[in-house]
Amino acid sequence: MSMTNVEIKKTGHENAMSLIRRFSRKMQESGIIQKVKGQRYSQRGLSKLSQKNMALRRLTRRSEVERLKKLGKM
Repeated sequence: MSMTNVEIKKTGHENAMSLIRRFSRKMQESGIIQKVKGQRYSQRGLSKLSQKNMALRRLTRRSEVERLKKLGKM
């Protein structure tokens, strides 16, 4: 994620509320809030090793179930 800086400086006789309002508008325009909200619930993908291990477990479990079905135990 690239860093984006938003800098707002208080002008001569600007009050705090207008400064906050101007900052909020700049944040909306820069798109930082949308990026953060979009990444909020994202999850990392599984590593190749864990994918292989899951596939191996799935295969062994499937073969075990088939063996038990042939034996009539399942």
